[in-house]
Amino acid sequence: MEPFIPLVRNPHLATILAHFWRAGLDESRYPVERRLVGTEADVEVLVETQRPAREAEGEVVLVHGLEGSSQAGYMKVMARLALDAGYAAHRLNLRSCGGTEAHSKTAYHSGLTADLLAVLRQLATEGRGPLYVVGFSLGGNVALKLAGELGESARGLLAGVAAVSTPIDLEESTRRLERWDDRMYERRFLGRLKRRIRELNRLRPERFPIDGLDGVRGLREFDDRFTARYFGFRDAADYYYTQSACRFLDGIRVPTLLVQAKNDPVIPFRIFERPEVLRNPCIKLLAVEHGGHLGFVARRGVRFWAEAAVMEWIRGGADAPTSGGRR
Repeated sequence: MEPFIPLVRNPHLATILAHFWRAGLDESRYPVERRLVGTEADVEVLVETQRPAREAEGEVVLVHGLEGSSQAGYMKVMARLALDAGYAAHRLNLRSCGGTEAHSKTAYHSGLTADLLAVLRQLATEGRGPLYVVGFSLGGNVALKLAGELGESARGLLAGVAAVSTPIDLEESTRRLERWDDRMYERRFLGRLKRRIRELNRLRPERFPIDGLDGVRGLREFDDRFTARYFGFRDAADYYYTQSACRFLDGIRVPTLLVQAKNDPVIPFRIFERPEVLRNPCIKLLAVEHGGHLGFVARRGVRFWAEAAVMEWIRGGADAPTSGGRR
């Protein structure tokens, strides 16, 4: 993989540029199969599957970030690269995402791994494989946490896990978003979360009470008053501590790739310098100086560098060295 030469170095511009860059995905060449997969009682998630013309080399399951969906640009870019390489691509919408609020009795949260696990087991039951998971931002936290939870048993299910721009420590990332220069991201996430909760309240008012929602001014307050209430956490601190992937990294026993920009405006890079990341031989950290948050748009060569790096890693058996960063 060629080194990453960023189109822009400013982390905010990189993040915004990647978000608005149009991502093409040829649905005529790769028809989309949309199906609802039951993951537990009264919960169905939407999976959008595309397959290459020939027999697939493997299956890549993609997991989106906070308030994202299968339609996110990075999901389409990764799907296209996988398909062009001869792999099937499954774009997973976490529960209540992608317009599926009516199909789930609950919402999702940053550490809810049940849906991803159910989809992977469904694919394995169908004889699909080898299976790879690629998570973006919050989806990376879900993917890493699941791999750690499964431990040795993951080897019978997963060929590899990749996570891009991942808040592996939810407390640290939330604290970063509370800084004055990052409040624009917090406001955007919070606005979308509020809209989703209002829609869930419209469908199931008894399960999703929203008293006091209008007065919430930050993500920590939202998690304290609503995420904790909906999912049975003591408070936001308990939620962040128990659901952060960093607590599960030692348990990972399958090849794992972390792709991270040191100037990510949402995630402090110091959390990737912890022993939990560096001491597990199954984990490779690919860190570059620039890239913002999910903003790895290259000046030349492969335009969407992070997704291309992940695909090269997968094609190399999820263990090939990758140029452009450390380790």
